[in-house]
Amino acid sequence: MARKRFSRKDRERILDANHGRCHLCSRPIAIGQAWEVEHVIAWALTCDDSDSNLRPAHVKCHRVKTHRHDRPAINKAERIHAKHRGCWPKPVGNARLQSRPFQKTRPCFQQRERS
Repeated sequence: MARKRFSRKDRERILDANHGRCHLCSRPIAIGQAWEVEHVIAWALTCDDSDSNLRPAHVKCHRVKTHRHDRPAINKAERIHAKHRGCWPKPVGNARLQSRPFQKTRPCFQQRERS
């Protein structure tokens, strides 16, 4: 499914509905300042372009939210989906990590015996 391109009218409607404020930091978006239409719940998770899921956000605020919150949630959803379909990589052969064996003698006891 292709992502929607927001027209000038769509962007104006979204900005006016939120009183010209960034919904992430609550600061006003100044005239001429760069801002983006941001999905409250990531588009990759819901494919929802309804007005109830769209808010204006400063470019920097949007970038931070995407990096810290949206991307980890999207990655997790993709992993769960892949496991559900049986596409998650399974270990090949004896892929388990070998644990280190216990030491035969403990160094602290050896020092006590010598003293």
